[in-house]
Amino acid sequence: MTTSYSPPRLDLQMDGNVARVTFNNPAARNALTWPMYEELKRICESLAKNPEIRVVIFRGAGDKAFVSGSDIQQFIDLKENEAYEVAVDYIFSSLQQLPMPTIAMIEGLAVGSGLLMATFCDFRISTPDARFGIPVAKTLGNCLSPSNLSWIAAHLGVPTVKRMLLTAELIKAPELLASGYLHQTAEPSEIVSVTNALAQKLAALAPITQKASKIALARLLQSNLPDCTELMRETYNSKDFREGVNAFLEGRPPQWIGK
Repeated sequence: MTTSYSPPRLDLQMDGNVARVTFNNPAARNALTWPMYEELKRICESLAKNPEIRVVIFRGAGDKAFVSGSDIQQFIDLKENEAYEVAVDYIFSSLQQLPMPTIAMIEGLAVGSGLLMATFCDFRISTPDARFGIPVAKTLGNCLSPSNLSWIAAHLGVPTVKRMLLTAELIKAPELLASGYLHQTAEPSEIVSVTNALAQKLAALAPITQKASKIALARLLQSNLPDCTELMRETYNSKDFREGVNAFLEGRPPQWIGK
C-alpha cells in the first residue's frame, strides 16, 4: 500500500467576506519551508488588494500545531549572515500590514515563526492546552531581528519574552490569556465557531477605521528601531549556530561552546 505525499503548502479559502489561510505541513507540525514563506507573502499581498475581504483567519492543518517554526533543512546552506532574518522580516511585514483585522486560530504549538506570526495577527484564539515560545536557545542557537523583538515585546511584555528566549520556556495558554495576549481560549470542539463569531463581529465594523488604527499602531511600534546587524551577524556566523542546526537534524542535543 502506497501513501500519497502532499507537499508543504498554504491553502487559501474565500468564505464570503472572510479569507481563511491554512499552513498545511502536518507531517512536520506545519513547519514553514521557504516556498511556504514566499506563498504567505503572495497571499497577503493579494488579500491586501481585495476590498471584499473584511477579515483573515490563519490556522494550522490538523490539531498538533499552528506553526512549529521554520523547516530546519533550509538552514544548512545559509551563508549570508543575518540575511535570513532580514528576508523573514520582509515577509512578516506583509502579514503585519494587512489592512483588515486578522485572527490566529491556534491548536497545539505556536513556536518560533509560529509565535511570531500569531503575534503579527490582531487577535489570537487558542485551545487551553496550546503552548507558545521561541526556544532557539535550546534548539538552533540563532536570534531574532530587532523588529521582531520589538513587536513581540510590545504584545507579550519584556519579562515574558526573556523567559521565552533566555530559558527556552514554552508558556501555556491560560497564562497568556490572563496577560491579555490571547483574546480567548476555547475547547477544540468549539474553537472554530468561536473564531468565526469574532470574525463576523469584526467584519461588521468600519473597515477604514480598522485599517487606520492597526497600521498606525504598527508604525508606532516600528519607528526608531536600532541597528542590530552586528548582533545578528555574530549569531548566524557562530560555530554554535552551525552546531545547533546539525544537532537538530541529527536528533541529538547540541553542544554549545559560546563561539
